Amino acid sequence: MEPVTAQPKPTAAPDLSTAQPKSLAVLTEWVAERFAALPALRFKAEGAWREVTYAELRDTVRAVGRGLLGLGVGPGDRVAILGETRPEWTYAHLGVFTAGAVAVPVYPTAGDEEVVWVLTDSGSSVIVCEDTAQAAKIERLRPRLPALRHVVLMTEAADKPMPEAADKPMPEAAAQPMPEEAADKPTAAATDKPMPEATGEEPVLTALPGLAPLAELLARADARTADDLATVIYTSGTTGPPKGCLLTHGNIGAVRDGTLEQIPGGPGDATYLYLPLAHAMAQLIQFKTLLQGSTLTYFGGRIEDIVGELAEAAPTHLPSVPRLFEKVHAVVLGLAEGQEGGRERFDAAVRVGLRVAELRERGEEPQGELLAEWQAADERLFSLVRAAFGGRLKWSLTGAAPIAPPTLDFLRACGIAIYEGYGMTESGGVISLNHPGALRYGSVGRPMPGCEVRIADDGEVLARGANVFPGYHGNPAGTAEALDAEGWLHTGDLGRLDEDGYLYITGRKKDLIITSGGKNLTPSLVELAVQQSRFVSRAVLVGDRRPYPVALITLDEEEVRGWADREGIDLGDGPPARDPRVRALVEEAVETANAQVSRPSRIRAFELLDEDFSIEAGLLTPSLKVRRTAVIQRYDEQVAALYERGPAASEQG
Repeated sequence: MEPVTAQPKPTAAPDLSTAQPKSLAVLTEWVAERFAALPALRFKAEGAWREVTYAELRDTVRAVGRGLLGLGVGPGDRVAILGETRPEWTYAHLGVFTAGAVAVPVYPTAGDEEVVWVLTDSGSSVIVCEDTAQAAKIERLRPRLPALRHVVLMTEAADKPMPEAADKPMPEAAAQPMPEEAADKPTAAATDKPMPEATGEEPVLTALPGLAPLAELLARADARTADDLATVIYTSGTTGPPKGCLLTHGNIGAVRDGTLEQIPGGPGDATYLYLPLAHAMAQLIQFKTLLQGSTLTYFGGRIEDIVGELAEAAPTHLPSVPRLFEKVHAVVLGLAEGQEGGRERFDAAVRVGLRVAELRERGEEPQGELLAEWQAADERLFSLVRAAFGGRLKWSLTGAAPIAPPTLDFLRACGIAIYEGYGMTESGGVISLNHPGALRYGSVGRPMPGCEVRIADDGEVLARGANVFPGYHGNPAGTAEALDAEGWLHTGDLGRLDEDGYLYITGRKKDLIITSGGKNLTPSLVELAVQQSRFVSRAVLVGDRRPYPVALITLDEEEVRGWADREGIDLGDGPPARDPRVRALVEEAVETANAQVSRPSRIRAFELLDEDFSIEAGLLTPSLKVRRTAVIQRYDEQVAALYERGPAASEQG
């Protein structure tokens, strides 16, 4: 996966003297000007780590942009990107911006109907596919995609030399940009040309034929402004078809300005990225890493290899969903429990680590007996955990869902800082963020500079600022529902602000349960409490218009089978959920959770499901949020049976 051969620097170029790039269209030019010889990207190829410098990144992005212009992509045209997180995704993403076009990310897990919806609703005229399998899927759907003109492959791009035409100007007729009045409209490129037949010979991303002149590309990039549309990101909504969030270059620039100083980083640092680049959070991390001159390190493509790769990649920065951190915590805890007295020693070590962490957060150091206890715990446990993350980790971000407090305590005790943040695609990805110097565990931080937050009378979190999107594509009713006349974004989340301005998210407004007795319940409170058990994967509270709440619970089968092995229990080949000893583990987790919430919110009965929720089954969004309505509909018979049997004996009365 080699970058393309560097091109000579043109005599005419965008103004790169600004403190920050004026738009994403000139991002690669701006960073290459400052960090040319430094490593921008790092990835594994044929078992070895390879690097791409900032200068090489710029030249590859130029090749992609010139190729897109050669395909007839005009200012504001939509170009979709369908693939897993990998270097070519970044090449495509930045190349689309440089060409003055609008990026339309598509989740690689998206089914046929979602792909058709995103491509047709956005009016995408070009799609960049990860491989021939994805391209074949698009060709199969081609009759339903009237605006689509070109299918381009990501893979093998770096293994093929640039065509001879790379250094030759295009014919004048082919190099003409679209008329100004066509800018920012989802028009199909070169619509007067017949649709090409599916030949199995789709062009490759950085080897597109008929490249436009470099000067034309740079002029196109320089013309983009903060008000121009940059991307249409389709939200993985838990109900209904995805809505296309319109984000301008200015929206993303506002997030950059509000967060860049809050996240430490610079040359020599490395960010390990496994989150899907189709998601706004991963894209922001990508931009942040490059703007700071750090190295973006891509995972190898297999989720199950992440923990092993972290030790090898040795990142300084790790953005993640809570699941990864909770999994590491569960594994270490399981190992401790497999030893005589191991759980007691583990808990004691965490208490010592937390005492030292609190001291150091105040700028103090441990002394005497506490220091000796910490050194012993560090040698036996903490240093091993840090080494599992590569030994250099200094900043970790988590969001999308609350992280279990015991996991936060464990990692904090080990000397690993986890910062929770909050945002949504409609806010440009960020609303608030914990960061060094302003960290309050349990909160999602203070609103970032430039973003206002207030709590509505009904408890909904409202946000306003230059980061907030202008609306949904082709959906004025949805836009009016999300944005009020004063510019406040209605997030749909419930929350509170403390006396120091830290934001706490307490639930989703639409997820509120109102029992038949009129009690208002926030399901996330008890669900999160149940999920603190390492044996539980997911918990979904049910009870709307019912007399009391019940729950659907899935297992973390790996943890359950590990526990069974340590205890000498044979669970057989069937679903562990049917074993009464496993059910007893979950009953304990439910009882512990019930003790943490008010009586009306307590789970009166639960069903242990045979299988976990998945994206493929339609029960999780691509960002791993539970599709609550789909889950309840899927298991309506189990829910009905729970109410027919009545509450558990311990919850009667």
